[in-house]
Amino acid sequence: MTKVKIVTDSNSGITQAEAEKLGISVLPMPFLIDGEQYYEDINLTQTEFYAHLKNDAAVSTSQPAIGSVTDLWDELLCDGSEIVHIPMSSGLSESCHTAESLAKDYGERVQVVDNQRISITQKQSVYDAITLAKQGKNAREIKERLIKTKFDSSIYISLDTLKYLKKGGRLTPAAALIGTILKIKPVLQIQGEKLDAFKKVQTLKKAKDVMIAALRSDLETRFSEYVKNGEMTIAVAHTANDGEAALFGDELREAFPDIPLTFTDPLSLSVSCHIGPGALACACSRVVK
Repeated sequence: MTKVKIVTDSNSGITQAEAEKLGISVLPMPFLIDGEQYYEDINLTQTEFYAHLKNDAAVSTSQPAIGSVTDLWDELLCDGSEIVHIPMSSGLSESCHTAESLAKDYGERVQVVDNQRISITQKQSVYDAITLAKQGKNAREIKERLIKTKFDSSIYISLDTLKYLKKGGRLTPAAALIGTILKIKPVLQIQGEKLDAFKKVQTLKKAKDVMIAALRSDLETRFSEYVKNGEMTIAVAHTANDGEAALFGDELREAFPDIPLTFTDPLSLSVSCHIGPGALACACSRVVK
């Protein structure tokens, strides 16, 4: 039986240490900060990243260099293995399209999964791929399963500040100023490939109520059959907001006692640079049984 190896990127929230324990590979996402190159979880920690943001550094994201992708693939394939490569959503980065283009030179041996996920939902896809590989599925079969279930997830994110949406050009200065004066806390959503507005509230408590209600709606409608079959999980993510994330996790366990909470993780830095610190998020995902 051909061995299947799993590759993802650091947008999944999987650290290099965790990857080693799982037996997978994680490509670090590059960042340009005040003109200097950094790599997530290599020479750029979460704490350092938010310190740069606080100091109003010029921060931009990039995709892994072509050579770093193909060198890793070549190393993993040298023993006759196959690869399932799970990058962040193609709607949020070109890294997925780049990987798909590179994979054409590898025939069936490299299967790139564009299942429009990021952060904790992308991480769940990686765990699903590991489960499927252990069940004896080949790389193409794993890809097909992950593509089939790609829209079976939701993420809702409450922001603490409008500063970074304004900085990234997603808000006009006037709208950001009005929002700040009115203390508006927008709740965003990621459904598939897009980061979109969902609702506007004025307190963190209301934001959490909105996110819990949104999850409940998804679980009772779109994902009701999966809930009955025990195929759904929930998760928490945050940006430099550990304390609130832990409290939110407790609230979600109370709200959904029959659905396991699998992860409480920092949000991907590629998302964080657009929304800033203090954000709180929750997600639900269908999982492989």
